[in-house]
Amino acid sequence: MSQQDTSSPVTDKKLRNKRGRSLPPKLVIRLGKFVWTTLWHMMMSKLAPRNKLGEYIRPSSQFRNFIGTQESNLYQPAAGRYNLIVGFSCPWAHRTLVVRALKGLEEAVSVTIVSPSPIEGGWIFNQEYEGCRTLAELYEQAEPGYGGRFTVPVLWDKQTKTIVNNESAEIIVMLNSQLNEFAKNSTLDLYPQELKEKIDQWNEKIYTSVNNGVYRCGFAQTQEAYDKVCHELFTTLDEIDMALNTSRFLCGNTLTLADVRLFTTLFRFDAVYYGLFKCNRKRIQDYQNLGAYLRDLYQIPGVADTCDLESVKQDYYGNLFPLNPGGIIPSGPDPIFLKEPHSRHNMGKEANPV
Repeated sequence: MSQQDTSSPVTDKKLRNKRGRSLPPKLVIRLGKFVWTTLWHMMMSKLAPRNKLGEYIRPSSQFRNFIGTQESNLYQPAAGRYNLIVGFSCPWAHRTLVVRALKGLEEAVSVTIVSPSPIEGGWIFNQEYEGCRTLAELYEQAEPGYGGRFTVPVLWDKQTKTIVNNESAEIIVMLNSQLNEFAKNSTLDLYPQELKEKIDQWNEKIYTSVNNGVYRCGFAQTQEAYDKVCHELFTTLDEIDMALNTSRFLCGNTLTLADVRLFTTLFRFDAVYYGLFKCNRKRIQDYQNLGAYLRDLYQIPGVADTCDLESVKQDYYGNLFPLNPGGIIPSGPDPIFLKEPHSRHNMGKEANPV
């Protein structure tokens, strides 16, 4: 042994033992689970308010004004007056883009894009709008002291500098009927009087069990809450698949707002809700009729231009930290299946022009 080497086999063994000491595995697991679960519930309480059973409860939209032709109406139909503020990943905002495209309102109604920021916890304008950098600032500008949620879509009135409406279900009704004089496809009626009752019935069922159902699955905070809504979701999807066995669209051979409202959820289902939101009993592609129905809607002229699957995956997987802490974006599925033949146009010859 050299003079410089003062260690001994006994000393080396003691050092190795000291370095190798760690907390018992069970304690590490319990501590980690406790810390993560506590933080998860804290973050979820902000992201997704729940009831006592752990079920996700979606807050109501608060700006509920309408465009109308009555003299007393503050918001009169006009080309270039209204602006849609949307995020490409949001299915509720996507509805408005689809109706805008189907009606041919691209020149009459402008669009401003926002993107979610996980750091700031809200939507950020891609380019400053009305002197605002964030959507929260725009809401505050429209209503000082506003204490609600800062959601998209937003129908903004450039003339009065305020929010007309932020409820997607009402915005698409306005786009369908109140701006026809400026629409390229003015004869297209997605909410015809003779089908309103049937459309409303489908809308109520689809909103509760499918549109919001996937969120109720993904944001459920107890096993019981998840099991209940997951069963409800796939029971409804099975019912829709069966209905589509005999008609091209939900209300026969006429494309309606009910189809638009269902489409934006189906478009995201296999890429996001199936995995991230635990809606994994079955893919939409695996359904005999729903898969072809999704392709049929996607291939209607103008609809595909409103769809951005990569933005959808980036925003959901990259920004919903409580559901995907690692932030890893999956590579699939390949959207090429949306362009495959569907043959559903052969189911009826009286479909409305699109």
